[in-house]
Amino acid sequence: MTAPVPLPQGPYTPRTTPLALAPGGAPLTSRTVFSAAHVVADPYADISPDDPAAVDWESTLAFRRHLWSHGLGVAEAMDTAQRGMGLDWAGAAELIRRSAAEAKAMGGRIACGVGTDQLPATGEPTLAEVRSAYEEQLALAEENAVQPILMASRALARAAGGPEDYLSTYAHLLRQASEPVILHWLGPMFDPALDGYWGSGDLDEATDTFLKVIAEHPDKVDGIKISLLDAAREIDVRRRLPGGVRCYTGDDFNYPELIAGDEQGFSHALLGIFDPLGPLAAHAVRVLDTGDVAGFRALLDPTVELSRHLFQPPTRFYKTGVVFLAWLAGHQDHFTMAGGLQSARSLPHLAKAYELADGLGLFPDPELAAHRMRALLAVHGGTR
Repeated sequence: MTAPVPLPQGPYTPRTTPLALAPGGAPLTSRTVFSAAHVVADPYADISPDDPAAVDWESTLAFRRHLWSHGLGVAEAMDTAQRGMGLDWAGAAELIRRSAAEAKAMGGRIACGVGTDQLPATGEPTLAEVRSAYEEQLALAEENAVQPILMASRALARAAGGPEDYLSTYAHLLRQASEPVILHWLGPMFDPALDGYWGSGDLDEATDTFLKVIAEHPDKVDGIKISLLDAAREIDVRRRLPGGVRCYTGDDFNYPELIAGDEQGFSHALLGIFDPLGPLAAHAVRVLDTGDVAGFRALLDPTVELSRHLFQPPTRFYKTGVVFLAWLAGHQDHFTMAGGLQSARSLPHLAKAYELADGLGLFPDPELAAHRMRALLAVHGGTR
């Protein structure tokens, strides 16, 4: 019998068998599904938290191969990959190049974040500088034949004087894009520097501006990713989109119901929580492909408690839990993050994440996960 793990909230008896979710399977057909993927840091690099990230490229790319092997697309160089929280533009550019080559070799679907993070983190950039930064990153994405995701920009949030500056900036970029892009609206719960994005702190006004950008350039917008953790608002926006423009949910609190949809439509997915849930998420969508909505919900609804735990405030630190679970699952050999972000969540938080993930059967080797959980507890002073 598996020995209990003495977690801070009390002993927990690990499960002994994981879910049997092997790679392969039919392509996903009813929904387009991306997992935003994390990066694996190099734990032996002699750097400080303020230095550029040292990336373990082989482990980072191996994790992307894992996601592709289950039929998921990879959303690369997004906030899950610690853009602006440990990974600078130079590192992100290298990540895009390497992942694009890997996707081509494997036949995997990939889309990549395009932003302005090569600009200084402080100061008052001009709109021209913001456009130029976006253009540089957009060019890199197109050179590497990956679908661009126009990410929300901290620099644009500082430079814009109101909705018109957002409208003109995005119109300029969409005119230049050679292929349809995905627009990304990341809420301030994920990045406080994006408060008031689209030119207003009033979400109704911001939504109108966002939709105006799309309405004026529907041929250049493949879809939108909304990360506001507000299911009602996402459904409202989804119903107001021009025909042919997809909604990719980024709602890590309400994704099962949003992907399942209703009589008026549904959301596709581009989610950070699908990093740890990858095989289970792919399996659930294959069930949905058969028309079995109830079966899909039965698989994904139980995962929401884990997701809400990982994404609890301060939400931007969800990356710590994602990397922690990747370590427990055996996808990497250590729990070290770029910028020292492994310290961003408490031991009780991580212990609860372990318990919830193990209860779902997410660890391919439950004994390994339990061993690593015990080791982490020991590093923190033993068990009690």
